[in-house]
Amino acid sequence: MLNWGEKKGSCDEEYNSHSISCCGSGLGLFILLIGMWGLRKFVKRRREIKLKRMFFKKNGGLLLQQQLSSNEGNIEKTKLFTKMDLEKATDNYNANRILGQGGQGTVYKGMLADGGIVAVKKSKLVDESNVEQFINEVVILSQINHRNVVKLLGCCLESEVPLLVYEFIPNGTLYHYLHDQTEEFPITWEMRLRIAIEVSGAMSYLHSATSIPIYHRDIKSSNILLDDKYRAKVSDFGASRTIKVDQTHLTTRVQGTFGYLDPEYFRSSQFTEKSDVYSFGVVLVELLTGQKPIRSTDAEEDRSLVGFFLQAMNEDRLFEVLEARVLKEGKEEEIITVAMLGKRCLNMIGKKRPSMKEVAFELEGIRASIGSSSLQHNCEEIHFVGGDNTRHSGTDYSSTGSILNSVAYSTDADPLISN
Repeated sequence: MLNWGEKKGSCDEEYNSHSISCCGSGLGLFILLIGMWGLRKFVKRRREIKLKRMFFKKNGGLLLQQQLSSNEGNIEKTKLFTKMDLEKATDNYNANRILGQGGQGTVYKGMLADGGIVAVKKSKLVDESNVEQFINEVVILSQINHRNVVKLLGCCLESEVPLLVYEFIPNGTLYHYLHDQTEEFPITWEMRLRIAIEVSGAMSYLHSATSIPIYHRDIKSSNILLDDKYRAKVSDFGASRTIKVDQTHLTTRVQGTFGYLDPEYFRSSQFTEKSDVYSFGVVLVELLTGQKPIRSTDAEEDRSLVGFFLQAMNEDRLFEVLEARVLKEGKEEEIITVAMLGKRCLNMIGKKRPSMKEVAFELEGIRASIGSSSLQHNCEEIHFVGGDNTRHSGTDYSSTGSILNSVAYSTDADPLISN
């Protein structure tokens, strides 16, 4: 019995020793696996941080920091979004979220963690020559605070391509409403005039009211967005440049959109504030005629909307080229005043074009005259209740030509603007 007991104790000891050995090995293996997992995660995180730093530098992060610090007094704080923030916001850049695509990249609709709706502009793969343009857009938009300029909320530089985050403008581009019209929402004459006033006001602000003048360099109807109340917002400042106050022009590689490009700039490579005025003149003509800057026609000489419009003006055929809705809803005097202003903006000699400040002033004058004429009309209705309802106009415009002459005289005079 004793020998048996001793034998049994020896087996138990062996069993316990084996169990402890197995547990120790299992625990060691578990700790090893945890260690390997932690090490792998650490290495992956270090690699991600290294990549983010590399992308930040490649995408112009250091240049942005330098620009922001040198303009600290003029620039609002620009928020830096993380790569993960914007991937979540756009559902990993889902194709269903695409708002638009262009030469510089793709714009996605996104929702931030706080529920805010934004537009995320994902640039195309950039080389060193394009980095400066991207950072330029960030810096310029950081200086702008105007109700008719799209607001930059921030950017992300830690992804493979740089990203810009803007306020979301829900109703698309002016180009769409002018050239892809539907009967569901026709763009009225009143809206066209208001949009022209808003854009000219924004451009006047950029040229004259900012601490450093800003030239947009790519004004066109597809860069004019419409918000929930169909107010105009000037967008896309990728080509824009700031200039010194005493500087009159920029000498650059010719850049812009065919159909809107100032011919003087095209010939000389010197961009002035009047080059923006020319492009705005093309937009005015689009608003009047409803036609694209490059017309779809077989006749080569009629393909340019500017040439087609100016020829009609010179031949006293303005009302033949207007869009039907403009002709139906607008008053002759208003239409002709806008047309004559457009003609002056399109002068081949830049110095003879009005400034954006003058353009904004004249367009506001048209709106003021509409308001005063409405008030006068109401007063006359009250005055003639129960009496003779016949009203006589102080000026008799017997023909379009006489109106054109009258307006040409008034708009060629020096505008009443104090500098």
